[in-house]
Amino acid sequence: MTTPTVAIAALAVLVLIALALSLKIITQYERGIVFRLGRLRPVYEPGLHLVVPFLERLVRVDTRVVTLTIPPQEVITEDNVPARVNAVVLFNVTDPVKAVMAVENYAIATSQIAQTTLRSVLGRVDLDTVLAHRSALNADLRDIIEKLTEPWGVEVSVVEIKDVEIPEQMQRAMARGAEAERERRAKIINARGELQASEELRQAADTLSKSPASLQLRYLQTLLELGADQNSTVVFPLPMDIIGPLLERFGPQAALPDADDDEGDE
Repeated sequence: MTTPTVAIAALAVLVLIALALSLKIITQYERGIVFRLGRLRPVYEPGLHLVVPFLERLVRVDTRVVTLTIPPQEVITEDNVPARVNAVVLFNVTDPVKAVMAVENYAIATSQIAQTTLRSVLGRVDLDTVLAHRSALNADLRDIIEKLTEPWGVEVSVVEIKDVEIPEQMQRAMARGAEAERERRAKIINARGELQASEELRQAADTLSKSPASLQLRYLQTLLELGADQNSTVVFPLPMDIIGPLLERFGPQAALPDADDDEGDE
């Protein structure tokens, strides 16, 4: 093989290697940011692209939604309760150029912003709000984080507080408080029931007092109910309006014989 032939073959191999190194495939969920001699080139869309070695540098940007887990953060709530809180953040890149040009590492920066925002927001509310109003807190966290990451071309779609760990002593205190609250509600319900029952009894008493016949029937009904037990002894007081006339009628006649006897003795 002659020298020119060897040179041509070697050149062809070098060209093929350079071509293989130059051809880049951008997938559907990526965008390509290319710098030629340090200057920004137009964004490469999905497909096959040629990147000149040593002259151009390709940076791939993933535009899919990224799940970012925030490690447990030590938080002191507004009512001075220590807690460990972790969360999850979902975000994606909407502007690849800003994600590369505006911040060194948008993923790490978003994580740091999320951690500091979580501590700041939860430190301004009490423990009851953290436990009972997570949806509102999640919305506030998302709005704050998104405003900070928007200049980087990053959109935050979801922020969710996952776990809230509080000291065991505080858990016992909360359990006692919940039990006391349940007892308070039960007492209120019982008091309302007694009040309603007393009101109904008062109304019934007013109704019976207006109708003496109804009152007598009620006496008889009570006797029947008490007489159902054969071993019971019932003392039934007669109303004064019944025995009063009898006393007036027989009282003076019973006293006259005694008076006559006294006169005879004299």
